[in-house]
Amino acid sequence: MSEFQDAKAVVRAYQAAIDGATAGDVTPALSAHVSEDFLWRGMHPFYEQSGAQAVADTFWSPLKTALTSLARREDIFMAGRNQMDGFESVWVVSMGHLMGLHDAPWLGIAPTGKMAFLRYAEFCKVEDGCVTEAAMFCDIPHLMTQAGVNPFPPQTAAHLVQPGPATHNGVMDGPQDVAEGEKTLAVINAMISDLGTWQSGLPLVEELARTWNDDMIWWGPAGIGATYTIERYAQQHAGPFRAGFTNRTGTGHLCRLAEGEFGGFFGWPNFTAEATGGFMGLPTTGKAGEFRVVDIYRRGGDKLSENWVFIDLLHWLSGQGVDVLARMRAGSPPA
Repeated sequence: MSEFQDAKAVVRAYQAAIDGATAGDVTPALSAHVSEDFLWRGMHPFYEQSGAQAVADTFWSPLKTALTSLARREDIFMAGRNQMDGFESVWVVSMGHLMGLHDAPWLGIAPTGKMAFLRYAEFCKVEDGCVTEAAMFCDIPHLMTQAGVNPFPPQTAAHLVQPGPATHNGVMDGPQDVAEGEKTLAVINAMISDLGTWQSGLPLVEELARTWNDDMIWWGPAGIGATYTIERYAQQHAGPFRAGFTNRTGTGHLCRLAEGEFGGFFGWPNFTAEATGGFMGLPTTGKAGEFRVVDIYRRGGDKLSENWVFIDLLHWLSGQGVDVLARMRAGSPPA
């Protein structure tokens, strides 16, 4: 338990340094809390960066320049041992929104001068008192939509600024019951096993009901949206998504952990699948595409109740020959 508290303290210091830095001094702020060979993974167009200066120059400094008075509104904070390396490494996860005033362009997204919310989830690997790896997923299309640029066709579920857990207990600075975390990880693993390669042989709603509560909420990314109840989730995302792809590979993750009633994972990628047409209005491409995804879960009782999802749709679309950010900068219509 103490190792988790120590790791959380490291990440709290790392966050405070980033949050307190100006656009011009992110590099020294980061350098004080990350290793020299710090490996950072980000969504398209950032990808992998090495070292504090590269991360600051590529992501944090431009973001802080664009979203002034940037503030962190955190909904989930947890730590755990990583199942994917045999529970050897300790990771800390933070999820919520980065809120600021959209006062300058970012990635070509024109400023509005208004409040903007950037959904984020970050996984941090902690070793020897510092952060050695991080995966920072953020919902760039969600920010584009707030700025009046909708890059996608009409989505199948609802577009929302997404709240945190219904139970309001996701920020776990203190120690948690180990047994509760084990229960959460077990149901996440059961869900992944049922998911497989979409070949369970069960009707979709019946498959989902094995590990999800009936009143589950799936907080999906912009382009797909949020949906409520198993039936509507099947209708508004899981069904259309499975219908749009074939030859899905099995699920692979770099990190999977749980603490208390919460858990999550990310992959690089999680899986690949071939587009057979229809998903997000795209035609059949025949190309296998990578899906890099973060999933954060809340367990309610014996099953899953809420799921916050970050999918690097810009990376997947790039692999299908569609550069969403370039089209936006050129003033072209959405894909």
